[in-house]
Amino acid sequence: MTNSVIIIGAGIAGLAAGCYAQMNGYRSQIFELHDLPGGLCTAWDRKGYTFDGCIHYLFGSAPEQPFNQVWQELGAVQDRPMINHEEFMRVVDPYGRTLIIYCDPDRLEAHMKELSPIDAALIEDLAEGVRQFMKFDMASMQEKPKPLMGPNDWRDFGLKMLPFALPLAKWGMVSAADFAQRFKDPFLRRAFPHVFAWPEIPMMAGISLLSYMQTGNASFPQGGSLEFARAVERRYLELGGQIHYKAQVEKILVEGDRAVGVRLYNDEIHHADAIISAADGHATLFHMLDGEFANRKIKGRYDGRLPIHAQMQVSLGVDRDLSAEPHWVTYLLDEPIVLAGEKKETIGVKHYCFDPTLAPAGKSAVIVMFPSDYHYWQRIYGRRLYDIEQIQVCETIIDFLETRYPGVRAQIEVKDVATPVSYERYTGNWLGSSCGWLLTKETMMMMIQGIEKTLPGLRNFYMAGQWVEPGGSVPIVAMSGRNVIQMLCHEDKRAFVAQIPERVMGIGY
Repeated sequence: MTNSVIIIGAGIAGLAAGCYAQMNGYRSQIFELHDLPGGLCTAWDRKGYTFDGCIHYLFGSAPEQPFNQVWQELGAVQDRPMINHEEFMRVVDPYGRTLIIYCDPDRLEAHMKELSPIDAALIEDLAEGVRQFMKFDMASMQEKPKPLMGPNDWRDFGLKMLPFALPLAKWGMVSAADFAQRFKDPFLRRAFPHVFAWPEIPMMAGISLLSYMQTGNASFPQGGSLEFARAVERRYLELGGQIHYKAQVEKILVEGDRAVGVRLYNDEIHHADAIISAADGHATLFHMLDGEFANRKIKGRYDGRLPIHAQMQVSLGVDRDLSAEPHWVTYLLDEPIVLAGEKKETIGVKHYCFDPTLAPAGKSAVIVMFPSDYHYWQRIYGRRLYDIEQIQVCETIIDFLETRYPGVRAQIEVKDVATPVSYERYTGNWLGSSCGWLLTKETMMMMIQGIEKTLPGLRNFYMAGQWVEPGGSVPIVAMSGRNVIQMLCHEDKRAFVAQIPERVMGIGY
């Protein structure tokens, strides 16, 4: 019988696991290498500006919608204003031609037909896909760990999925880049791969996003990512959990075939009946456990063939009100720009004027995010060249922004640059990954089938978070933390309990 639980990592997965552990009568404590909660779900303050590093939209933001109950249970959304957008983003070519990705499928269809009447049939198909997925409950795919699903569970799951079987098959195995090639219009062919985060993303993910945004279930939580994570931290502490910050785990202690505790880098040893790692997958398997419980299949996931997403974020505090400008625009370039040794054909610019808590009145927090090679930065880290290269990238971005927002260079008050090495230092994530395994049509089946949350030959040990949930995302890793406690309860023959708090501690911005 399990009484005590140690959780490695105070990201959303670890905090969620801790909350559900406490709800179910387990004594839990979390060990976190950093001094803040949230892991990748974070933001940082610079001279009055808050630069958000994670949430663009939150699945589960609307009452009675998929994922919302989980956030209610975790105390994350009660009394928190949610900000909705009528459009997801825009893509603009060098000549000013603009694709607006409206959340409303009717508006999207009408707008795209105006851009390209010759593609009317394809556009109607896209809009109908958004309409179909407005009733799709993505949370049902994560409700219960696959190993615990019996015949009745699979039957109920199949009945829920049946109306969406054809749309899932149709949109799940085609990427945004694949779909873009079906357009006859050259502008739409070039623009469409850039509308949903990365060109390789399955269309199902993009269509689901627009559907949830249209129903108000993919809003931005006011206050941003760190405040959101702090709300879950408060819930965990209110439930009686304990967090040790600046307490990095060096080794997971194993006796025979059982995980029994952890040793920290300061040589402290802590024991528990069960260990949950919500930390980086590579570090967990190959450093904390020395690779002893990684079989050929597990090692194959970390051999470099599966895609991951390492990125840079250039953040700027601007003494200018950009609220009249579209909040997110991807610009298609007539000539590539070289950033950190790579040619970029697009530059995406996002401002956060829609959330007045993230910048002083009349000013704007602006970010530019783009993929960047971890190894490029790792090779020069610790040398003066690393700082010089960050400055060069930042200045190149500012030069570009000056061409789109004349006068902005003189209005910049704060500059901040995060590289893939920054992500690695801050969170410990392997190769600076920002979302674990990248969700593509190739990894789609991994997401649907799920990755094992236990290791062969090791009892009393579980993994949660983005390295066992392809594609990551804040709600899915929260469900991952919930799932491991369901598994723990099942092994202890306890009925799993999930409670919505009667009250929520005050939310402070």
